[in-house]
Amino acid sequence: MSPQQITIRNYLPSILALILIGWGGIAVLLYYSLPFVWARWGFFAFGIMALTGTALPVVYFFHRRFPDHPPAAPNVIVRQALWVGVYAATLLWLQLGRLVTLYVILTLAGGLIAIEYFIRLREKANRTPPVIPDDDPS
Repeated sequence: MSPQQITIRNYLPSILALILIGWGGIAVLLYYSLPFVWARWGFFAFGIMALTGTALPVVYFFHRRFPDHPPAAPNVIVRQALWVGVYAATLLWLQLGRLVTLYVILTLAGGLIAIEYFIRLREKANRTPPVIPDDDPS
């Protein structure tokens, strides 16, 4: 399937599964568990899933609204939505130790944006070696 044929319907099962499992898991943890280590790690895992599922339609919309050349593949859209979940979960984890400041927020965002920029740059580099014609007349 080419990137031009990708619609939001292709992402709906993933969006719904991530949102339901993520936000549902967070709700279950908040109502039925005590704040021990495994519940805390479950909170981070469910948080990544919930925020990834929530960000997936937004990232898809941005790629439709501001197209790129070549168009972003489906794995790029999912990866960028996953960055949102990882970013938020990392900030939540840092907040446990009261380490979140404006500089930490901006530095972490800048680092993740730089990583994604270099990954996209590598994906766009379609370097093919030049073809050298054969001068041998035989």
